[in-house]
Amino acid sequence: MPELIKNTLYVMTPGSSIHFDTDAVRIYHPDNGAKRLPLVRIDHVVAFGGVTVTDDFLHRCAADQRSVTWLSGNGRFRACVIGPQGGNPLLRVAQHDALRDQGRRLDIARTIVAGKLHNTRQVLLRAAADAKGIRQQTLRTVAQAITQDLAALPVTDNINVVLGIEGQAAKRYVSTWRHLLTEHSPVAAPTHRISLPPTDPVNAALSFGYGMLRIAVHGALEHVGLDPYIGYLHGIRPSKPALALDMMEELRQLLVDRLVFTAFNRRQLLPQHFTHHPGGACELNDDGRRTYLALWSEARSRTWPHRQFGRDLPAAVLPSSRPGYLPGTSAATHRNTTHGTPPDGIPAHLRR
Repeated sequence: MPELIKNTLYVMTPGSSIHFDTDAVRIYHPDNGAKRLPLVRIDHVVAFGGVTVTDDFLHRCAADQRSVTWLSGNGRFRACVIGPQGGNPLLRVAQHDALRDQGRRLDIARTIVAGKLHNTRQVLLRAAADAKGIRQQTLRTVAQAITQDLAALPVTDNINVVLGIEGQAAKRYVSTWRHLLTEHSPVAAPTHRISLPPTDPVNAALSFGYGMLRIAVHGALEHVGLDPYIGYLHGIRPSKPALALDMMEELRQLLVDRLVFTAFNRRQLLPQHFTHHPGGACELNDDGRRTYLALWSEARSRTWPHRQFGRDLPAAVLPSSRPGYLPGTSAATHRNTTHGTPPDGIPAHLRR
């Protein structure tokens, strides 16, 4: 049945239907009856596979600019309805201009990759602080190598070189997964990131988490008036929200990977939370999704320091804060926003 988390309504049980009922949402399931929630409490609605959304509810959400997102059972994005879009169209013109200007595109891409590498390094160093022996040594060695990758970013003058640095660091990071999972973990670490479809519990949990993160980032971009499909790091392809994927890169390790590895190490996620299909695909089952969403809610309340705002921000608002500081466009929400990558390659808002 429904889960209301940080003003996002998740409806997961197949066979459920979502209705509009006098300024309230009514979720009905033949076996579990109906439950009503006031619409004023809900900013976003997420429906998983097998959940029906009625026309009258969609019309009301569109009128209120309340997004409705459909996901597959393993959290993969299917579709989204948000209603008429506001915002200044000149902002999107500036976004397109920044893409055509190779110097500005390179500047933005370097900033995104620098943020990703910095946060990856932080996850490894935090894990190393609690590790011993070869685990600690390996985590610190890879973190140092990623530091060198960071130092190489400011002197790059080609987008393909930036992509190469990002890919090299990603391979190094994945090689540490077996050290991020401790001996207490109920599952083994995969050797590769597999997403189409995930074939093991770790990749399945990561894919599900990235689906949750994509909803938050995509919604934040729509909210500030940017086009989620015009990005600077990921290539522009039909039906791919390149800018949303760009913005996710800085947040994956902090908000999803850390949650997933911690949940396995604490045995909060267990093998019985996953379903293995005959074709080899693996996905969270109903109990697993409920467990993950409870952990997701708890993690979203944790605060992180944000230099440009000058204070700590809850993880739940980090996806919304980043688009306002996108270099090279007029999306900056502060007059003194620093455009471009600092000399050491680490964006100011990600330093800590």
